[in-house]
Amino acid sequence: MGKNVYSSEVKWAVVKEKLSGKLTNREIMEKYGIKNSSQIKTWMKWYRDNQVHRYNQPIGKQYTYGHGPDMLSEDEKNKRQIQHLKQENDILKKVLGNQKGVEKQLVLKLVESFREMYTISSILSALTIPKSTYYRWASEKPITLSKEEEAIMDLCKTTKYRYGHRKIKQLLKRDYQIKLNRNTVQRIMQKHHLQCRVKQKRKWKSQGESVVIAPNLLQRDFHASRPNQKWVTDITYIQYGPATLYLSTIIDLFNNEIVAYQLYTHQQHSLVIDTLNKALEKRGNPTGVMIHSDQGSVYSSYAYQYRIKEMNLISSMSRRGNCWDNAVIECFHSNLKSEEFQYVKYNSLTFEQVKKRVDQYMNYYNEERIQKKLNYHTPIEFGDMAA
Repeated sequence: MGKNVYSSEVKWAVVKEKLSGKLTNREIMEKYGIKNSSQIKTWMKWYRDNQVHRYNQPIGKQYTYGHGPDMLSEDEKNKRQIQHLKQENDILKKVLGNQKGVEKQLVLKLVESFREMYTISSILSALTIPKSTYYRWASEKPITLSKEEEAIMDLCKTTKYRYGHRKIKQLLKRDYQIKLNRNTVQRIMQKHHLQCRVKQKRKWKSQGESVVIAPNLLQRDFHASRPNQKWVTDITYIQYGPATLYLSTIIDLFNNEIVAYQLYTHQQHSLVIDTLNKALEKRGNPTGVMIHSDQGSVYSSYAYQYRIKEMNLISSMSRRGNCWDNAVIECFHSNLKSEEFQYVKYNSLTFEQVKKRVDQYMNYYNEERIQKKLNYHTPIEFGDMAA
């Protein structure tokens, strides 16, 4: 059985894979059909010893003088040498990338490998790395993280960077049994750039007064002593799908739980009535619930107000143009957009993707998202504790 013959292109590709460090020898062998790992070691030795001319040599006699067979002309030898240099340069470019994306450990490793044959200056010049950068990297001590830092980084990643230092402190105590001062947690989060996302502030404009459909019975008292005592509701725009969608939500102020929500392609009165019916069905058709909304046309419609009276509910409405009268639901819709859609471009998702994201966030909000108002419990946990 004859020896395995590999082209120079395969040899250069293997060298590139080894320098990048992304694949193991076994994976490289499977990818390029190499039978023996010693072959990879041989090619890498040629590369380190600056004997890349040997990649084009036939099996058998290994040429040294002239870097190739004697029958080659001087022009052909020069062309081969230029080709080798070009391939070597291409490999370095693909492995290192641009200077901003260069990998520190790879540069240090390359300098260490070649410093016995070349000066450090010539190596850095070929890699286009400043001397000051190299010596700064070489003098840096390896970063070691404490168990507290690792736990905080893991919590921030798990919660998608939605929590500030106060909630992370509570999760550390609950999930890792680690007690830290909140200032210490804040300092660690700032050190590793783990701060929560900050929502944009909105300017408020007064729209003037109008005819009040229902009195403001809530009076910004957002605390309830029992479930089904006070509900708040509102509609918000979801503009991340192929068309604008409208989300109607109802929240129970006892534990800030999302009782019901609907996502429609319109904001007619059927949207809010269907949301109300869904909430009533889920809670067993309670009576005497105060349901607070703004003075939108769908909430002041005859159909919606009739449904409230029919189910023995109490209607309450904010003053016109005053979002603070319904701050809890306004804040929730703001959180949904900033935490779930902050880095999503408008009109970049399908309807199914938008609906899936909304469903996921609603479950997350009820079952996983802790709240200071609830003594750092989730709405479901707080509701179960009070039951």
